[in-house]
Amino acid sequence: MVGAGQLARMTVPPAVGLGARLRVLATDPDESAAQVVPDVQLGSPDDLAALRRLAQGAAALTLDHEQVPTEHLRALEAEGVAVRPGPDALEHAQDKLLLRRRLDAMGVAGPAWAEVRSADDLRAFGERAGWPLVLKTPRGGYDGKGVLVVASLDEAAAWLERAAGEPLLAEEAVRFTREVAVMVARSPSGQAAAWPVVETVQVGGVCREVIAPAPDLDDDLSAQATALALRLAGELGVTGVMAVEGFEVPASPATDGASPRFLVNELAMRPHNSGHWTIEGSVTSQFEQHLRAVLDLPLGSTAPRARWTVMVNALGGDYPDLFHSHLHVMARDPAVKVHLYGKSVRPGRKIGHVTAWGDDLDAVRARAAHAADYITGTVDG
Repeated sequence: MVGAGQLARMTVPPAVGLGARLRVLATDPDESAAQVVPDVQLGSPDDLAALRRLAQGAAALTLDHEQVPTEHLRALEAEGVAVRPGPDALEHAQDKLLLRRRLDAMGVAGPAWAEVRSADDLRAFGERAGWPLVLKTPRGGYDGKGVLVVASLDEAAAWLERAAGEPLLAEEAVRFTREVAVMVARSPSGQAAAWPVVETVQVGGVCREVIAPAPDLDDDLSAQATALALRLAGELGVTGVMAVEGFEVPASPATDGASPRFLVNELAMRPHNSGHWTIEGSVTSQFEQHLRAVLDLPLGSTAPRARWTVMVNALGGDYPDLFHSHLHVMARDPAVKVHLYGKSVRPGRKIGHVTAWGDDLDAVRARAAHAADYITGTVDG
């Protein structure tokens, strides 16, 4: 696995269960997964020689992030390495402009968008789509980074200046009901599976909470989003787990529809924050399913284990003592599951997540939120 962050760390337990040996490429020996994986290679994902060392003797090469040069992955494929997902699929998760072009060619609904290189380009798009607009860097953004909402050309001036003529992606600011996501998995043999559609709650561009399944979701919208995610996985040739993040938008006379619609926002071709709930909440977690898929093993059941499962991210604050706060949470609510990522505490940084489940959604949300807030020092009782 290229990368040694929390996604690689959470892949370790299912690897043990499947009898698979996991090797990770870490840039630092203290990275999240490097702390718990015995086979750690040090190196950069930009270094082809390091990638070759990582892949030597491996049944498959996979990723815990998308920031790997596709030309390196193509070189490895040419040398016989099973790269999963492959570079032809992965580039759609790496490059948002490429993704938008491909989705348009497939007839997949998404926000109105334009490639912009100048103030004149942005002004023209704003006149068509209306202000405010969302500006995105085509590559490299995550957790709110590389995304800026602008209400005028003046607010976009610094970004346009920094881009220096390189393209930016401009999108309409979608007036959505809520954000939802679909996690699917696909194997090289073409077997595919999907988990229930979930609601994701964002705060400041960072996922705060995931509710599985999305409450009161229209049946047609759920079927539409799931079918679309499976179609994307198949047509893009994805191997492994993929997240399709999108918007639920209300029915509109302009669309001749009586039901809400699903608009695709972004893709991630790896285990994803919106699927962390599956560790406790599903028969097969996204991490086990990813391994099954990239190793071309039969995929596992995605059925939920409880009526409701809620995951809340724990973000770093001003309280660095995670050990004692974790003890308090364990004692206060023994049924809550806490996952800490072995990261130093920094304001706003994802340092772990909490999962709770049960039959009463309000109670489950309250339990998960309280545990996450206590760990981060937001509450102290």
